[in-house]
Amino acid sequence: MTDLLIRDATVIDGTGAAAYRAHVSLDRGRISGIHTDASPPAARRTIDAAGRVLAPGFIDMHAHSDLQLLVNPDHTAKVSQGVTLEVVGQDGLSFAPSDAAARAQLRRQIAGWNGEPDDFDLDWDTVAGYLDRLDGEIACNAAYLVPQGTLRLMVVGPENRPASAAEIAEMARLLRIGLEEGAVGMSSGLTYPPSMFADDDELATLCRVVAEAGGYYSPHHRSYGAGALEAYAEMIAVARASGCALHLTHATMNFEPNRGRAGELLEIIDAGLDDGVDITLDTYPYLPGATTLSAVLPSWSTSGGPDALLARIADPADRARIAHELDHVGTDGCHGCVTDWHTIQISGVRNLELSPYVGRTVAEIAAECGLAPTEVFFDLLVRDRLATTILQHVGHEENVQTIMRHRTHCGGSDAILVGERPHPRAWGTFPRYLARYVRDLGVLDLVDCVHHLTGRPASRLRLTDRGLVREGYAADLVLFDPDTVQDTATFEEPRQQARGIDWVLVNGVAVIEDGRRTDALPGRALRRTGTGTRPR
Repeated sequence: MTDLLIRDATVIDGTGAAAYRAHVSLDRGRISGIHTDASPPAARRTIDAAGRVLAPGFIDMHAHSDLQLLVNPDHTAKVSQGVTLEVVGQDGLSFAPSDAAARAQLRRQIAGWNGEPDDFDLDWDTVAGYLDRLDGEIACNAAYLVPQGTLRLMVVGPENRPASAAEIAEMARLLRIGLEEGAVGMSSGLTYPPSMFADDDELATLCRVVAEAGGYYSPHHRSYGAGALEAYAEMIAVARASGCALHLTHATMNFEPNRGRAGELLEIIDAGLDDGVDITLDTYPYLPGATTLSAVLPSWSTSGGPDALLARIADPADRARIAHELDHVGTDGCHGCVTDWHTIQISGVRNLELSPYVGRTVAEIAAECGLAPTEVFFDLLVRDRLATTILQHVGHEENVQTIMRHRTHCGGSDAILVGERPHPRAWGTFPRYLARYVRDLGVLDLVDCVHHLTGRPASRLRLTDRGLVREGYAADLVLFDPDTVQDTATFEEPRQQARGIDWVLVNGVAVIEDGRRTDALPGRALRRTGTGTRPR
């Protein structure tokens, strides 16, 4: 007698193969049988799946849940979408490895991504320690990227200067240890300090370490606006020079200079693929992006860390220089574009006195206060101690649809879970793919879309037993109604659970049952090994 039988499902197995009808049996957290005949085995429990699709659990290739997985282990935002695996450690900034000085700066610098849980103990120094902490305490599985910016912070510090040969060697040593402890690759945030201070030789040296370990490089590259095509080409050149697999994360073409130019990006990627470079990419199915308000600053102003930045904002000459670059020149933090304050909407604040500004653009606040937008900008940064988060309304629908059709495309939410009005992608990314871009618009067909969200990212992660509905594989599964699945999260009400996703199982344990969150925490840290990625 099997533990659980999912009866009469339409199986889309994640390989891109056609859907088929079957009964799927589960035992001890794994898929024990796929039965296409009319006589499935007896089971202790049965789920009637008639009219619904059974697919592998969705893989979020770009998540910012590094602390939220632990601080708020319910994690309904993600598991209710059908997400059974997240890749964290993104954009070059996270908490492993780290030392006391790095942790102190990171708590401040990325509070807008993770919140700032003062009573939460970051009781690890290493990648191994972080992954051990995740085991048994999280709702879905997690894989980790060593953050290049954190390595630089530990070894070089927060200053804007080239790393010495000895410093690069030390970063490579720390990276190698993190990969040996189970990280699946390395990330960078090349519009965020201190990642952005690294040159291509430094990046290529570190990427060689990643390549030797069989991991991949996931850069937030230097521009998604003016100069975006050159920034993508730079990352492909780094991958070619180092022999490292490349995953272009949140691979968008944003801001006015890139309207309708997604095809040019895909030509660059296809040329790299044809030349033997191993390239994949992920996107989110929305137009606005999300980041911290401080991210739009010019890089020179951030050198030295948060206190040095706040000192420059207080200095009249530096303040005037920053304002001029924002309004008239364009900053590297704002992707080479002059800042359009009408596109920058406040989504979250730490200082509750600033809560009335949430949901409003900097331009709207400035008009009401009778101030220049840059003065509002500086005031928010200072009063909120750099923790303000924003939505940036700079995307183009044509570009979004063109890129998601690419042969190496995967899904990633890039979701920030904290703040009063987070981006709705935190709750809606994966059902939005199924509802808007499959059922409503037909940009992808259902089988192909499931492949984008499951089997293809599993291949990039070198998962040896996940990402497919296949006998012997881990029972990370989602059961949904293709006719009713729908994201309901909006920019006004972002914390809304999707409809039509009835069951989500992680390692064979239901975290969503009949549409409701259970209290189960069956997730594990997935660690890279010499032959693939699996739990310890």
